[in-house]
Amino acid sequence: MPCKQCENGKYKWGETGACKYNTLSECEAAHEEYKIVELIIDKDSEQLAIDAISLVSSPAIEENFVYFNKQQNNLTLAKIDKEKRMLISPALIPYKQIYRYDAQTDSSYYVYFTADTVRKAAEAYMKHHNTNNATVQHDAKVTGVHTVESWIVQDSEKDKTALYGYSLPVGTWAVSMRIENDDVWERIKDGELQGLSIEGYFVDKMQTLSKEKLAEPVGEVDGLPLYEKKEDALAAAGELGCDGTHEHSIDGVTYYMPCSDHDIVSKLAEILQEECKCMDTELITPNPCQSGYKPYGHKIKDGKKVPNCVPVEAMRNFASYNDYPKGATANAEKAIIENEERGNKCATQTGKVRAQQLAARKPISYKTVKRVYSYLSRAKAYNTGNWDDCGTISYNLWGGDVMLRWAERIVKRENATK
Repeated sequence: MPCKQCENGKYKWGETGACKYNTLSECEAAHEEYKIVELIIDKDSEQLAIDAISLVSSPAIEENFVYFNKQQNNLTLAKIDKEKRMLISPALIPYKQIYRYDAQTDSSYYVYFTADTVRKAAEAYMKHHNTNNATVQHDAKVTGVHTVESWIVQDSEKDKTALYGYSLPVGTWAVSMRIENDDVWERIKDGELQGLSIEGYFVDKMQTLSKEKLAEPVGEVDGLPLYEKKEDALAAAGELGCDGTHEHSIDGVTYYMPCSDHDIVSKLAEILQEECKCMDTELITPNPCQSGYKPYGHKIKDGKKVPNCVPVEAMRNFASYNDYPKGATANAEKAIIENEERGNKCATQTGKVRAQQLAARKPISYKTVKRVYSYLSRAKAYNTGNWDDCGTISYNLWGGDVMLRWAERIVKRENATK
């Protein structure tokens, strides 16, 4: 429904809206449709879910915390004789839509967390010993700020938060924090810092599910996957970076394989073992393939020898690497030992498997390289160098600094060839 100009020169929304907007952009902005995204905890990065709580001027959840002392007794503790230097606040409110702006795409959207995700985030925060991690304005880390209580609201009226003037929905994660940092406490009393905002890593649920819902192959031909349903093969083709599907008949039953041509998908697998030199041949130079494809050898089509055009993205996904730094292997081996000495309490199963993979110097796919780069880029901030910290162990299980630099170089090189 578009904005329309009225006879008086102003604008209205649709046919029946009021003529109240002075400009077209004002009308469109008032009726902009925003995407609403459910965020969930990345199962591969649980320890990063809530890494810290930040004291801020404008909390995203739009609820100010309650701080109390003998001058401003918001807790009805009438007989307090000295400052307790405590504050209480919701940390996450389930289903509350939080505005976000993506500068890269110049788009606005809203995010929210379900009650189940809020509970899991609160549990992960405690499980990974993050109660002493705090920042101010999502910037400077501060000491002397400690979470001393953490709970989920079970009854809006009878919950402890109701005593402090809150009316919070069931499922809210609430915390109380002791402020021993003099500067931070003064900024709270002065009204500069008014609420809490979480710092953590979450992912888009729909994007995650779209990847997790890829069907398992029911068989294979030449080591390549077969699917019962065409749509499953199409989804797999999208992951590989090729288009379409082709059929295979086995015992009278039709199965589907990703990519429109069997030659394409079979050649992709061979890329694991060899380097194509075909760009030097007369038939291949210049590149005769359409955008997004590159020549890989030749094939016979209609009785003629023609270039075999292979999707570039699929070639990347099939490529494997075993030349990652030996330092990454050493870091993984060290982290495995350190984790075992501490009861194997740090990192997810994915991180532990990744460490075993690096320690054994097994080949990793380009898709894994991208995941390693993404994870280490986020986790670097939690590497303190102290092996008693799970952040340090988790970071090094994935290969640490040397692996981050190597993975970054690979990803940038591949992006430059797109």
